[in-house]
Amino acid sequence: MKRSIAPLIGLIALAVPVAIALTYLWVNPAIAQEAEAASAAIVSPHAGLAMIGAAIAAGLASLGAAYAVAMVGSAAVGAMTEKPELLGRLLILVGLAEGIAIYGLIVAVLILNTV
Repeated sequence: MKRSIAPLIGLIALAVPVAIALTYLWVNPAIAQEAEAASAAIVSPHAGLAMIGAAIAAGLASLGAAYAVAMVGSAAVGAMTEKPELLGRLLILVGLAEGIAIYGLIVAVLILNTV
């Protein structure tokens, strides 16, 4: 049974931003104290949770897109071996599967803009 590496890449795409967000949560009190000492700026107490939410949105969308591209791509290659004239239509299907990751990235950016 042949396994695809695409879900592993999606899992890594989820784990790295979550690790960065958790690191921010750990360092956040020091950053808040420095910001208060330097100026009267208010640091949002929910910034770390917003970063985790953005990481989950982007990571799960990347994981879903990786799985979709793996499934659609393998089916597209099989279809192209029988009918090579379907190349254009099949590229559109693979592009639609990749669009899922872009939607997740847009949601992550929208979440981070509210912080």
